[in-house]
Amino acid sequence: MPTFPKSLFWRRTDTAGADHALIDDRSGLRATGVALAAAPLPYTCRYELATDPQWGTGRLEVTAEGAGWQRRVRLERKPGEWRVTTSEQGDLGRALTAAGRPRPELPGAEDPDRLAEAADVDLGGAPLFNTLPVRRLGLLSAPAGTEHRLTVAWVVVPSLAVVAAEQTYTALGGGRVRYSSASFTAELELDEEGYVRHYPGLANRD
Repeated sequence: MPTFPKSLFWRRTDTAGADHALIDDRSGLRATGVALAAAPLPYTCRYELATDPQWGTGRLEVTAEGAGWQRRVRLERKPGEWRVTTSEQGDLGRALTAAGRPRPELPGAEDPDRLAEAADVDLGGAPLFNTLPVRRLGLLSAPAGTEHRLTVAWVVVPSLAVVAAEQTYTALGGGRVRYSSASFTAELELDEEGYVRHYPGLANRD
């Protein structure tokens, strides 16, 4: 078994839950993580991530499961191209309907070509993934006000639908970065290596 030099643990603040990631960032990022959450229904989400040395995503594998269902998605990126494969067991739609939630989208991407411009992935509810553009774009050392608009391959949890999402990251200085997507905005507090300490409305790390 490989030895990972770092362990990061976040407590969810929007629902009962947590996210624990083991990471190796000596050359790009290698990470394995487990996220638990009580909403929109109780689930466990396991992920494995690998980037290139410049922190552009190379591969992401995610498994989400709960009572009576399991979904998996694998994303592999080459320049200008994403390959997305999925599998599903049980009926997440029935579980969500029973919990009073709308039926979810199918796992995976309806049209992977729409992801072509994305260099990053973003896994719903997992603060680790905000570090990818922060490190890739050098936002920790960038002058305050530096702004980058980018397309990411966003993996919705727990459905594991994959969609192209437009996001903006703005350096604020002092270990802070503003993140926005559509009408949502959050001011992230980062440590000296670019990992999230405080994500308002989502998670905190001690």
